[in-house]
Amino acid sequence: MIFQYKSKEQGSVQVFHLFGELIDREQPKSMIDEIVKIISEGKILILLDLEELKYINSSGLNILINILTKSRKAGGDVAICNVNEKNKELLLITKLDSIFNVCKNVEEGIALLTK
Repeated sequence: MIFQYKSKEQGSVQVFHLFGELIDREQPKSMIDEIVKIISEGKILILLDLEELKYINSSGLNILINILTKSRKAGGDVAICNVNEKNKELLLITKLDSIFNVCKNVEEGIALLTK
């Protein structure tokens, strides 16, 4: 399944809805370009909605870490929400659940980022 995303601004948070499989560093190039652009515009709070992300591997995790790093370097933060059980287990095994703000849903993620 091909990786796709949609983004929308919700208040001061940019929400990215991820779809498919995130398994290659080249797949999310347009998303990364958009994130770099919005961060340069001062939009530094990012929520990654993984509800429709069926699978992620180590390359995909590296992409998420890069997004987190870019946002935090600019003084912002990243939260992820709607993580399925398989991806939740991967975050737990890699201990990335302690680095990322993991939330149940979009509303909770926005509330966490804007507090």
